Amino acid sequence: MARRTAEPRVFFPWEKRRGVFGAIGRARARFVVLVALAVGLVVVVHRREENAAAVRATRASLTTASRAVASYRADHGGVCPKAMGDLATGGYLPDPPVDAWGRSLRLVCPGRRDPMGFDLSSDGPDGVPGGLDRLE
Repeated sequence: MARRTAEPRVFFPWEKRRGVFGAIGRARARFVVLVALAVGLVVVVHRREENAAAVRATRASLTTASRAVASYRADHGGVCPKAMGDLATGGYLPDPPVDAWGRSLRLVCPGRRDPMGFDLSSDGPDGVPGGLDRLE
C-alpha cells in the first residue's frame, strides 16, 4: 500500500518559493515596503513643516500689522483704522496685511482683552472666524 503524502497548505504565494529565488523575492518585497514607509514619512514631515512655516509667516504678518496699527492710532489720536486697507493707503504698510493663507487679518477695536487697545488676529488655516486654530 502506497502512502499518500499530504500536500503542504500554502496561504501566501511567497511561501512556495524556496531557496535562492525565494529569498530574493522576499528581500525585494521588504525593500518596496521600506521605500513606501520612507516616502510616507517624508510626506508627513513635509506637510507638518509647511504648516509650521505658514504659522510663522502669519505671526510675522501679525507683528508687522500690529506695529502699523499702533502707529496709525498714535498719528490719529487713538482712533483705529476702519479697514486694514487704510494702513496701506496711509503709508503705514506697503500692502494690506494678509495671513499665509491669503485671507485678510481681523482687527477688533476696542480690544476684548484691553479695552483701550486693539486685537489683531488671523482665522488660521481653516478660515473659520474665531475657530480653534486662529492666531492672535
